[in-house]
Parts: sequence; C-alpha cells; structure tokens
Amino acid sequence: MPLPPLSVLDRASVRHGQDPAAALRDTVGFARDVERLGYRRFWVAEHHGVPGIAGAAPTVLAAAVGAATSTIRIGTGGVMLPNHRPLVVAEQFGTLASLHPGRVDMGLGRSVGFTGAVRTALGAGKTDADRFGDDVRELLGHFDGDHRVRGLPAAGLEPPPLFVLATGAGAGLAAELGAALVIAPLGDFDRLTDRVRHYRETFRPSVQWPEPHVVVSTAVAVAGSRAQARELLLPEAWAMARSRLDGVFPPLLPPDDVPTPGERERRHLDDALRGQIHGTESDVARELAELVERTGADELLITMSTHDRADMLDSYTRLAGLA
Repeated sequence: MPLPPLSVLDRASVRHGQDPAAALRDTVGFARDVERLGYRRFWVAEHHGVPGIAGAAPTVLAAAVGAATSTIRIGTGGVMLPNHRPLVVAEQFGTLASLHPGRVDMGLGRSVGFTGAVRTALGAGKTDADRFGDDVRELLGHFDGDHRVRGLPAAGLEPPPLFVLATGAGAGLAAELGAALVIAPLGDFDRLTDRVRHYRETFRPSVQWPEPHVVVSTAVAVAGSRAQARELLLPEAWAMARSRLDGVFPPLLPPDDVPTPGERERRHLDDALRGQIHGTESDVARELAELVERTGADELLITMSTHDRADMLDSYTRLAGLA
C-alpha cells in the first residue's frame, strides 16, 4: 500500500544547554530542509510556560517559516483557541493568508494551559474549552464579515483550510463544520477508529473540504537499526514522562544522558513511547502501512523530535524516501 502524503509538526523543542531563541531559528531552518524533502505541510504548535518548548506564538513562528520557504504549506497544529479571542486569531490568520496566499493552513485546538499557573496567566480556565465550537464559528464569521467589527485583513478573504484537532468532541465538530480532522492514535485504536468512522459518516461538505479528510498524527523515527531509531524517540519521551510527574517539560537530553527510570518514571516513559513507530526503512514502511489501513488516514502528520538535529534530519530524510 502506498503511503499517503506526509507532513511535519514541529514544536520548536529546546535542546539541553540551548536557549529558546536558537531553538526557534533551528525550527525555521528545519522547515527549509523539510521543504526540500518534499513534505506537504510544515506546522508549528502552541505551548506556554514550557522550558523545553520555544513554540509559544504559533502564528508568529508560521510567518517566519513562510518567509523562509516558498512552496510548502505552512500552518498550526494548532492554535489553542480558548487562550485567545476569535477576532484576534482571525486577524492573525488573515495576515498570514495575505502574506503567503494559497499556502496557509488553520489548525485549531481546544486545549488550555497545562498547569494552573499557566492557565491563570492566560486568563483561560479549564471550562473555557467547552466554548470551543462557538469560538470556531465566531472566528470563521470574521472571514465572512458577519460581525459588527470587521476583522481586517481577514474580512472578505477565503478562510485558510480549517483543521480541527480531535480532543473531546473535536471529531464531531470537524464533521459539522466541514473541516479536516487531525487525530492521534495514543494507543487506543478502537476509540480512534470509532471517532474517524463517526466523522466520515456525519461529515458535512464545505467549500474548503468537499470530502472528509483525516490526518493521523504520530511520532516516527527511522535509522539504520531498530535500536538506533528507538534512541531517537527517547529524549522527547523522557521529557514527556517528566512533565507528567512534575508538570515541567524539560529541554531534550542526549539519549545517553537520559537517567535510568525508576518505577513511576518507567510507567510514564512506556506510556509516552506507546504507539510510536520506529525502526529501519522496511520496519517503518510496514508499520505505517498498517496504521493507514487501520485508521483510513488521508495524510500522516509526523511529530518526532530528538536531541541531535543531524540525526533528526536523517530520520526525516529516510522517511521521505518511503513516500
């Protein structure tokens, strides 16, 4: 089975000993590499108050990526709408679409800050995620000019293609709005396939998406051996495990510097690695084909980051060769 198109989500991860400014510049440079490799999209994400991630302002970073590239689609995976007013987000995407016409994707999510302190600083509590659907509709209305305040330069523009990150009721909302669906397996394929099936069955065609479009997001590491590929996944998985234990996602360590995990750390580390795909080219080609068959993915969004950027680029280069 041929693989569907491949895209990249980069979180602007900070490496141990690196400052966030350097991580942002690395992300922009990596986007140029990804473009040369033929990936379809390059997206950036939104995280606040996270020592190990510099990507706090996704539309600003996407603008820098757009300026550094020429053909690859750029966008967000995603802007966390509960943290912002829909008017402001519409203005930001209107600006992106005006600067880079025909290349911008609008990926939106409903997550709020990871810790109470971050949520307080953002002025967005956990219950604010409940208004996600209304906020998305309000945002789209600014492109249509449906509000008394004109959200220039968005007003009158065709909105960028809408992608909804499927957490909670996200799949149903994506179907209702005629948006693309972005979803991750996270080890529970039965729930994922149920959500994808419901999305396809209830999808309402839109101008942007006349047909359902499912983007499955996962980490993939490719190397000369299965053991080497697993090492590529270890730094980010360790940082995720630490974040679950103490609420802080730290900068990425080299694999050899990752401590031997204790019992509680091992459990969270195993959870972080579960479902991630790694191995040689032949291993990964087989596992990705199985993932596509089980999920019906129209596109794969690859999220892998690791400490050594040369190893990271080598993995993405090997992966691009399978498409």
